[in-house]
Amino acid sequence: MQYLAHILAIWLVGALALWIVAQIIPGIEVRGFGAALGATIVIAIVNGTLGMLVKFLTFPLTLLTLGLFLLVINALLLKVASLFTPGFRVHGFLSAVAGSFVLSLLTWVLRQMVI
Repeated sequence: MQYLAHILAIWLVGALALWIVAQIIPGIEVRGFGAALGATIVIAIVNGTLGMLVKFLTFPLTLLTLGLFLLVINALLLKVASLFTPGFRVHGFLSAVAGSFVLSLLTWVLRQMVI
């Protein structure tokens, strides 16, 4: 039961972070907290499947750029997740880069505070 509560807390923190990012970053739209909850699940699935593959294949480039290429990968994955999620849109590559960066930071900060 404790494990389930932990997963639920992580999901809610991720959705809250995504909703806040949509309020801060122009070009990222979330229609409501329900859409943020759905988008958080889709982002997790995209990161866990396609993200792992892309990060593995681009590891040499990521190493060469000292990890900065991960910003590009995460932006593309965020954009892909928005294609499959109703109520969640990412307009433009720069919005995706800024959004993925802020989302990562904000999720980390909120997890430190809540979990």
